[in-house]
Amino acid sequence: MKKLKILVASLIALSVVATSCNDDFVNTQPLGELSENAVWTDASLAEGFVSEIYAGFGNGGFDEQMLASLTDETMFTHPGRGITTITEGRSNPADIGWVNGTISWQNMFLRIRACNLALKNLAAPKFANTGNIVERLTGEAKFMRAYYYQQLARYYGGVPLIDRPYDLGEADYLAPRKTWAETVAFIVKDLDEAAALLKGKSLAAGRATEAAALALKARVLTYDASDLHDAAKMKAGSTVLGSFSKPELIANVSGSQADRWQKARAAAKAVLDLPGFGNLLNLTAPVSTSQGTTNFMNNSLARNGGQNELLMARYFINAKQENGGRQGLFNGPNGYNNWAGNSPIQLMVDDYEMMDGTKFDWKKPEHASAPYENRDPRFYSSILFEGSPWKVRSSANLPRDPASQIQTGRYEIVNAAGAKVTHFGLDTRNSPIEDWNGSYTGYYIRKFTDPNPTIVDQNTWQEVPWPILRYTEMVFHYAEACIELGQDAEARSWLNKIRFRAGMPALTESGAALKERFRNEKRIEMFLEEQRFHDTRRWMIASTTLGRKANGINIVGTLKSGKTVSLYKYDKENYNYAYTVFEIDPGKENRNWNDKLYYLPIDRNEMNRNSNLLQNPGY
Repeated sequence: MKKLKILVASLIALSVVATSCNDDFVNTQPLGELSENAVWTDASLAEGFVSEIYAGFGNGGFDEQMLASLTDETMFTHPGRGITTITEGRSNPADIGWVNGTISWQNMFLRIRACNLALKNLAAPKFANTGNIVERLTGEAKFMRAYYYQQLARYYGGVPLIDRPYDLGEADYLAPRKTWAETVAFIVKDLDEAAALLKGKSLAAGRATEAAALALKARVLTYDASDLHDAAKMKAGSTVLGSFSKPELIANVSGSQADRWQKARAAAKAVLDLPGFGNLLNLTAPVSTSQGTTNFMNNSLARNGGQNELLMARYFINAKQENGGRQGLFNGPNGYNNWAGNSPIQLMVDDYEMMDGTKFDWKKPEHASAPYENRDPRFYSSILFEGSPWKVRSSANLPRDPASQIQTGRYEIVNAAGAKVTHFGLDTRNSPIEDWNGSYTGYYIRKFTDPNPTIVDQNTWQEVPWPILRYTEMVFHYAEACIELGQDAEARSWLNKIRFRAGMPALTESGAALKERFRNEKRIEMFLEEQRFHDTRRWMIASTTLGRKANGINIVGTLKSGKTVSLYKYDKENYNYAYTVFEIDPGKENRNWNDKLYYLPIDRNEMNRNSNLLQNPGY
């Protein structure tokens, strides 16, 4: 009887479940997802979809590993991250080396697909076009598609141009690479349309605007006009590139380079003519040294007028603790319990001019004996070096260094017994604080690190934005085009605006000498802003710049006669300092330029998936 009751109860329960399985139950929507139809019938959800496309910016250039360490700006301190795979010329399709999400072929095409989905659905919107939201979102999606294609183009050359979302069940998905010229034209068309759609629209910081679209167009056209993308100049500059079977994939094989420079000049000037952008570029004479340092710091931190430099940026807030707000931790001195990740190399330091505009020269005794004095004011807001005043050290370490100065050498001090002993700087790899997170070069990054002493870098996030597109970059694009077109006076005029703001004297050169000064000026002003990686390639000077060995500085402080110091502090009254430049141990990093590195290789998996792809030259 008991078994019968259980069976009847089970059957009743089963019948209840069966009769309850109606269509509403089966079609219950997942709580954590939205259907495509729901997204594109609701303006707010559509805006949310487009907003997510911006996530492809990642942290901008504020990852722990920076693109600067693939150039002659910095070197990466920590092993095993794929940096040396590229700097030593070992990159290949099976092991490209360090490629973050903003460079990755796969990631960029995922974002491009999202743009294509947005553009398809916005072409026939199913929600009210209140406040012209459809035009705005379309403009943003077109800008973002152009941006991601621009990323692919400047790392890989011409790429497949996909302007619609693929559907399941298509005959094939094997799109071939388009030519360099076709890729540039596609990007420029998107940007022209984006600029028109976004004109006059006020958007939140960090979203695409007319100014951003025009600025990206100027960058793309400047790259397009450069020697790397002119077939004749490319072939003359590199046998590896010159022997490529399909030069049209990476260069213009027809048309006039001069005409391309004219287009680049006009595009840059269109940005310079926009009102409300730029900071302190109306000066007629250099500011003081201290003001020049302050001006550069304000521009780097995007404050006190420096925010007007930003045409497009990736912003960070403390409420959302992202790695982009951790530059102080990633790059700061180990004596402050930071990680010293990307450390400036001596080649970079040496390229900062003297205050009078002359070159720094180790062969000059007055330079060699005081290498950090009377330098370009931007040096002091970009680099932390021996004796630099910095944030107050932690309470545990302040007794070791009450002056809170950067210590990157080794020095004589007198111990309690009255004997001279060696004190290793608190910010060296022999530091008594941390002996593992120290710079190999003797320098640390100051640029982009908030100097506010209340921001303790190892456990506090900062709110410094990453400059995706900056007004001053447009000044350089305009000046470069002018130089290439023989308009030296106009180029000098704009370059001197940048120099006066920094406290540096005017340039007076012409011709080849002016081009050389221009290139160094951009190197200094745009330090760490992901310009150098591309500039050295498109100018085809990588073999003589990126091909050099990374180097650093050894500093020794010896007590002057009669001086007794028991607690070290940088002080030329007490110490004689000797500075010796050295090359980084090849076992740590052995830089080697190979012309195949003008482009990254397309990943082997992508090549295997798409038989229509042609690999880049040299791989």
